Amino acid sequence: MNSILENIDTIRRNKGYSQEYIATQIGMKQAGFSLIMSGERELKYNTLLQIAKVLQVSVIDLITFPEKYVPSKGGGMSTEAVLQIKLDSDKKDQILNIVFGEQIAELLKSR
Repeated sequence: MNSILENIDTIRRNKGYSQEYIATQIGMKQAGFSLIMSGERELKYNTLLQIAKVLQVSVIDLITFPEKYVPSKGGGMSTEAVLQIKLDSDKKDQILNIVFGEQIAELLKSR
């Protein structure tokens, strides 16, 4: 949590915002914001969202600062799975035909 607080403080200072300005923008007193920033009061997720909005960054960027989160293209994570099964040769041919169809299975057998 301390690194998130440090990140908030660094971004806040880089933008030239005072603690009082951030506190006012999120509807809290400067003393309460100061307690959060010093770790004496718990930083709730809702408050983190509000701080991110005032700082004009996403929550994930507050967490990963100074790195910027960049989602992968395609919107999802690709996963590769390898399945290895030991079969007798006659069973192997049957499975290849079922999984890939006869034409592709024939190509695979010739390799």
